[in-house]
Amino acid sequence: ELPAAMAEAGRHDRKIVIEKGVDARELEVSVLGNDEPTASTVGEVVPGHEFYDYEDKYVDDSSQLIIPAMIPDEVAEEVRGLAIRAFRTLDCAGMARVDFFLERQTNRVLLNEINTIPGFTAISMYPKLWEASGIPLPDLVERLIGLAIERHEELRGGG
Repeated sequence: ELPAAMAEAGRHDRKIVIEKGVDARELEVSVLGNDEPTASTVGEVVPGHEFYDYEDKYVDDSSQLIIPAMIPDEVAEEVRGLAIRAFRTLDCAGMARVDFFLERQTNRVLLNEINTIPGFTAISMYPKLWEASGIPLPDLVERLIGLAIERHEELRGGG
């Protein structure tokens, strides 16, 4: 099965990444801030199909967003802490959404990706997570503007 999959992938690009598959839940956290970022409550994406893809997200509306994710408190705190750590490590500013996998058998948390320009529409997870964390959209926009001004002034001042 692997050689056939590699051959198919090779028809689309000259570089191929092979990753171990995991049986996991998909968790997402919104991060807000510059030098002192904070993390939202943790949400879970439950795909309507095998993968959470464009069709699943925007076309057939078969996925579910569960906010807050039904996970143990200690796992939620670990995920939130890792989201802030990833944000700081990459020297992000303003906002990002950090996505994780949570292995079903072990509850081991795996970093999937960080989205430095996350979706910001009515159906997007980023503002929904902040809404669930007590920051409504108008306040979130106001905070983001303030963070952008803060960062701009810091960069202009050479700091």
